[in-house]
Amino acid sequence: MLTSLTTPYTDTRAADLAWCLGKDPLPSLADLDLQLDGATVQLRLLGASHQVLLDGAEGSCSETVACLPGSSTPLPLGVAKRVGDWEYEFAARVETLSRGSFAGRAQELLALVADHPHGLAGTFPGSPHAFTAMLAQRHEGQVSWRTWHAYPQEGRLVATRTRVAVRLAVPR
Repeated sequence: MLTSLTTPYTDTRAADLAWCLGKDPLPSLADLDLQLDGATVQLRLLGASHQVLLDGAEGSCSETVACLPGSSTPLPLGVAKRVGDWEYEFAARVETLSRGSFAGRAQELLALVADHPHGLAGTFPGSPHAFTAMLAQRHEGQVSWRTWHAYPQEGRLVATRTRVAVRLAVPR
């Protein structure tokens, strides 16, 4: 699903993104509710980037990647944590692209997500290449999602990948 967001672009630099687990739901501009093999996933586009809410038999998990006032946790390159009965893994990378490469990559990503039944993307006013896009799936007991945050004024694309899996009991 592709939507045009009617809000100012509030996270205007890739370096302003922060990461947080366990945050309560924030006001969203658009959201997509998914049922993925017994897990409920809500993809949420915020004026300041994204939030994913996951609920399943194993518990719940909330991931926020956004400009968070007062946040002291910048966007990490990688995280591995236990969240209830889930094993949570997060990775992020920042790509710097030329203007032409950026435009092509933006169009490619928006096309991928817009037509996907588990995808949500929103474009911000001012540039057709200013967007946040999200794509979720569940496979073999794991829920995963990928996100892309575009900063055309910097030529930067922030990509994240998250995997949440049932924590396996350790035999004694």
